[in-house]
Amino acid sequence: MSENVLSPERPAEEPLAGEVAVDPATGRPAGRAQALVLLFSSCLAVLGAVLLAPVLPRIEDAFEGTPGVEALTPIVLTAPALVIGLTAMVAGRIVDRLGRKRLLVGSLVVYAFVGTAPLWLPSLQLVVASRVLLGLTEAAIMTCCTTLLADYFHGSQREKYFGLQVVFTTVAATIFLGVGGALGAQNWRTPFWLYVVSLPLAFLAARYVWQPAPRAQAAARTQKLPPLPWSRIAAPIGVSLVGGLVFYVLIVELSFKLDDIGVESTAVIGAASAIASLGTAVGGFLFGRLAKQGPAVLVPLAFGLSGVGIVGMGLASAVPVVVVFAVVTGFGNGLLLPSLLTWALGSLSFEQRGRGTGIWTSAFFVGQFFTPLVVLGLTDAIGGLGAAMVALGVVGVVAAVVVRALRPTQDADPALAH
Repeated sequence: MSENVLSPERPAEEPLAGEVAVDPATGRPAGRAQALVLLFSSCLAVLGAVLLAPVLPRIEDAFEGTPGVEALTPIVLTAPALVIGLTAMVAGRIVDRLGRKRLLVGSLVVYAFVGTAPLWLPSLQLVVASRVLLGLTEAAIMTCCTTLLADYFHGSQREKYFGLQVVFTTVAATIFLGVGGALGAQNWRTPFWLYVVSLPLAFLAARYVWQPAPRAQAAARTQKLPPLPWSRIAAPIGVSLVGGLVFYVLIVELSFKLDDIGVESTAVIGAASAIASLGTAVGGFLFGRLAKQGPAVLVPLAFGLSGVGIVGMGLASAVPVVVVFAVVTGFGNGLLLPSLLTWALGSLSFEQRGRGTGIWTSAFFVGQFFTPLVVLGLTDAIGGLGAAMVALGVVGVVAAVVVRALRPTQDADPALAH
């Protein structure tokens, strides 16, 4: 029998089977089908961030007569990330108020339409507007996917899938970067066709994803939502803002660092980026096995590795040394994102989790958005890209020391009581 077949004979329940939630309609526990739909859907935000990087010069050439084209063209790439940072907390409130599944399926459908809109839009201003709308759908998709992973899985299972979320998005970023360049070789509009991938994901989400805790959700629609425990989440949210800043240094600046030391071959730059991404994937994969150490160990460890790696990249003058430190940074990044996420969400109940996830996502993506601006400002202020990277690496190391001094604890998950 299919996992999503409704069984009217069964009453709506909210039990847990070990470390996974149970579908209240069928009594079946959450499993691989639900996880894979959510993990693949999580990759869509990465698609918005990296797919168009190789074709930005072609977009600028296509609209060369547009006033302010030099400023507008990069916004085509960065607008979705900024919109996610500004609106994910709103999406989180909608998730808690209206439900996870409905918003996820609807956002996946709309994502396909606004994502492919530049195929026929006649002006750069309209293309930018479509990218803003894309960011709105990405904020909803990311918030829903992360919230549902936290709803469905608990304890070591949750930590495993948070780690795999990093693995999936990292591998997807590497693939999308190459595919975007290949598709855009003849026409800059062609890569936008890839956004239709969200339509089969919408079908799969409608089939396999189920709304957890229906009775709690009904109460959420008729009663005031319980307040967020700011005394417990303020620290992880603030640290996550710094985490987004540190996390994005490798992604944004590795190619510029290699160019800075004289590497002109795009093949070498691409290979170095792929190796660094492998380090991130390994870190994300190992997180599930290391998670029992808790945020007091893993968050400082992740910041420390990322910070030391960034400092090493900043000081390096030879390609092999840059690549080695890029792998160290990538490994730290692979641990950083799920460690911060687990720390932030570990103490939230079902009725709080959507808003908590949204606020965390906003903080992390705002940090990412400001990374290139901070690097640019530091480059001008202290003399060169290498020095700027060293400064941000030191920020990562300082963050590790501060978090270690705070000795954060992960409170018992209230969802286990549902």
